[in-house]
Amino acid sequence: MTASRTIGLVGLGTMGRSLALNFRDRGVAVLGYDPGEPARRAAADAGLALAADPAGLVAGLPPPRCILLMVPAGPAVDAALDELSRHLAPGDVVIDGGNSHWRDSERRAARLAAAGLAFVGAGISGGEEGARFGPAIMIGAEPEAFARVQPLFEAVAARAEDGTPCWAHFGPPPAGHLVKTVHNGIEYAIMQALAEVYDLARRGHGLELKAIADLFESWQEGPCGGFLLETGIRVLRTRDPETGRPLLGFVRDRAEQKGTGGWTAIEALELGVPAPTLVEAVQARSLSAVAVRAEFARLVPRPAATGPVGRPEDLEGALLATLLAAHAQGLAILAESRRARGWPGPPAAIPRVWRAGCILRGNLLAPIVRAFERDPELPFSLLDDELLALLLSGLADLRTAVADAARAGVPVPALSASLAWLDGLSSPRLPADLVQAMRDRFGAHGFERIDRPGRFHDLWRGARA
Repeated sequence: MTASRTIGLVGLGTMGRSLALNFRDRGVAVLGYDPGEPARRAAADAGLALAADPAGLVAGLPPPRCILLMVPAGPAVDAALDELSRHLAPGDVVIDGGNSHWRDSERRAARLAAAGLAFVGAGISGGEEGARFGPAIMIGAEPEAFARVQPLFEAVAARAEDGTPCWAHFGPPPAGHLVKTVHNGIEYAIMQALAEVYDLARRGHGLELKAIADLFESWQEGPCGGFLLETGIRVLRTRDPETGRPLLGFVRDRAEQKGTGGWTAIEALELGVPAPTLVEAVQARSLSAVAVRAEFARLVPRPAATGPVGRPEDLEGALLATLLAAHAQGLAILAESRRARGWPGPPAAIPRVWRAGCILRGNLLAPIVRAFERDPELPFSLLDDELLALLLSGLADLRTAVADAARAGVPVPALSASLAWLDGLSSPRLPADLVQAMRDRFGAHGFERIDRPGRFHDLWRGARA
């Protein structure tokens, strides 16, 4: 096989092995390596060609080489680069396909460039199934390296309904991992929103799990439908083989996290982009792990039982408004990065890549794609007429759901944050005037007036009229 149709793959765990099989099925020759015996054995059983060590991997590939790392983000990536770089030659390309932080990708790209090697940061989404049959791929690379990896990624990427491969080049090496990070931040928010709607249906409306699954299933063909809603339905319908009861009832209510949601929140804060739905989704996972919850629950009385104002079926509108908020906030983070750094771009490619293969794939992406097709430089997604109409169709239901949750004592941080964000965006005047005036009072930070230009300072003596 030629170098353009051959790839080395380091890391043959579930994702790496699935990707290797995907490459093989698409006519790309694969040579793999993993230091772990169980992973090597599983790869060999699947018929994959293996190298005994990193040196053998490099020697077994035709130059210029292209090697994909599918190892855990963090020190494992640096360790793999240390080992491989001793054997690679100028012109070779190394791809990091894990959930790395974009700043790490920036640092690694500079380090490899000094040795004449190219680094590609590739955000790969879709889990095991996506890796095996077609993931969404978000690529960060310099132009020459991108030209090398494009045919490989195009071979294995998911296809949208119109046949378009779900990959895109978003800029220099860190860009792909930034887009993937924000993808995961939106994913956190959607999962949290689904959990809150499930909790409201269960505790607020008194529905059993089967009825909630039926409710969710009735939404699957609408704008809320997608992979994550389908996943929720499957979870709600699954029964424990030992007891015959719903398996969900035996799952400890503690949600773990690997970091990408938190990185998205930090990115929003550093760029000054309000993204409270995404931030609260991360905080909700942290809250679920707080040890004092059980003790505190015994000390705080629950609200008196009152029936909800809304109907269970109206929760679809609340979910829709929250999903629109989550996508809009994530896209706003990437838009601000584009203004500040010049990447990622182009804006319209982001929702297109997410249409198939990835965890975010769902019906809502179609109108988001249409919005950017109508205006490729759309500054804020919810300014689009179609998306705004969808938002307005669910806004009243979101307001009702948040009010019902407050009366019932059901925490809905993602729904509440979405509503507060939307109310803040649509308020012609906010109480930030008092905040800025107090800043001027104790810190002499100054303020702007609404009746004339310039910057002003006052002693704010507080004299009574």
